[in-house]
Amino acid sequence: MRSAIDSEALIADNEQLRAELQDLLQQAHINQSIIERHQAFDLKLIGASEFRELIEVMLTVMPGVFSLETVTLSLIDGDYAIQRILRDLQIGINEFPKLLFLKQALAFPDDDLTRADEKPRLGPYVAALHGPLFPHYEPVSVAVLPLVRQHRLLGYLALGSAYGERFTRSLATDFIERLATIAAVCLENVINNERLKHIGLTDPLTGVNNRRYIEQRMQEEVARSQRDRSALSCLFIDIDHFKRVNDQFGHQSGDDVLREVAARIKKELRLSDALGRFGGEEFVVLLTHATREDAARIAERIRAGVCSRGVMIEGSRDPLKITASIGAAALTPPDRSRPAAEVKQAMLKAADQALYQAKEAGRNRVMLAASD
Repeated sequence: MRSAIDSEALIADNEQLRAELQDLLQQAHINQSIIERHQAFDLKLIGASEFRELIEVMLTVMPGVFSLETVTLSLIDGDYAIQRILRDLQIGINEFPKLLFLKQALAFPDDDLTRADEKPRLGPYVAALHGPLFPHYEPVSVAVLPLVRQHRLLGYLALGSAYGERFTRSLATDFIERLATIAAVCLENVINNERLKHIGLTDPLTGVNNRRYIEQRMQEEVARSQRDRSALSCLFIDIDHFKRVNDQFGHQSGDDVLREVAARIKKELRLSDALGRFGGEEFVVLLTHATREDAARIAERIRAGVCSRGVMIEGSRDPLKITASIGAAALTPPDRSRPAAEVKQAMLKAADQALYQAKEAGRNRVMLAASD
């Protein structure tokens, strides 16, 4: 009898061990699947070479991979330098509602702890503390990952879950610390890449776009207008008697005038428009979705803004009066039968000829090219 009981107990123990082993194998398969999924995500992060691509991976792909309700990225941009670069490179910030910008680092209660600013913070959502990182959704628990490079805080990657037990203060942070490190490296790389692009397409004196950018952008916008059958206009702007400024007051004063005129032109433009220094004292403005009448109105506003007040320069007691002549040309809509590059050159030529007419007519005025 005892032998039979021992055999039944042994069989039961074996069955239990077999079940436990099966559970372990199943969990191992699940863990392996999770590791592979996370590794694939890491590769996507590392492979993102452009800002838009990286943000897409972080804010759109990551929630699905990690089963999160929301992920936001907040960048510290107190002087608006990153936002200006993105705008100039036509990366629309409004495309990414979960991409946020902070003027300064957030103050957390444990900031007085040694190197606490580089450690992930896990715990329940607190509106007063985490509200700036989650403006559109209030999660139940959160993980805030500081993105740090060379001991410099770039921003925060904030993970939000609808489950209170998902992120607790007792949870090990090795994995998300590794994730934060990879994200910070990738973010620094793409921002530096975008800065290099921006430098290559920016006039160093005035800070506006250079000729290379404006011609490239104009061809892209012509092609878009051809597809959409939408209006497109451009302005050719020349500072009147600019040579006299250089001859009388020197090139430094001439540079001051160029910078001031560029700023006054830019003030009159929309975010969708583009301003570029074409060479010397000449500027070109690209006006998207702008008819011939729109171009005339904006050009007159620019002309009035340039001459509205003098420019203070070294060597002159009184502000120097500056005026500008402007030629405008429009495509409403552009000819679809011609290549975009050809249409672009024709529009520039028409605006340049209108500028010449403005000069011949006495300067400080706007002339419109003949309509198509």
